[in-house]
Amino acid sequence: MLHVEHIGIAVKDLQSSISLYEKLLNTTCYKRETVESERVNTAFFKTGQTKVELLEATDPTGVIAKFIERKGEGIHHIAWEVDDIRAEMERLKKEGFILLMDEPKKGADNKWVCFVHPRSTNGLLVEICQGIDK
Repeated sequence: MLHVEHIGIAVKDLQSSISLYEKLLNTTCYKRETVESERVNTAFFKTGQTKVELLEATDPTGVIAKFIERKGEGIHHIAWEVDDIRAEMERLKKEGFILLMDEPKKGADNKWVCFVHPRSTNGLLVEICQGIDK
């Protein structure tokens, strides 16, 4: 894994959270995007090499809505950038990690993504990602 690509934070209200994080991080939101397949609206901030991704549910039955209902707002996942997502998925499977998908799928910010089940990572949802243009 190359580096932490972003930290995903589940929020109830994207607009008010954007204002909060612009003040906190002393930078502006550089991108907003809806990811229909995940039923979320996202907002991105860049701090150094790492990004912060805010995630707001667009559907009360979606993953982010359920997460907030169970745990409240807060860190949802940490994503690591990889050179070859398919090779990394194979490596993780061989190491005994539980992947939440068999194939990478298109995620936010023009990335291929795959999630590792929190049961195999001490309770942390891990995302691996690779730029689609790689």
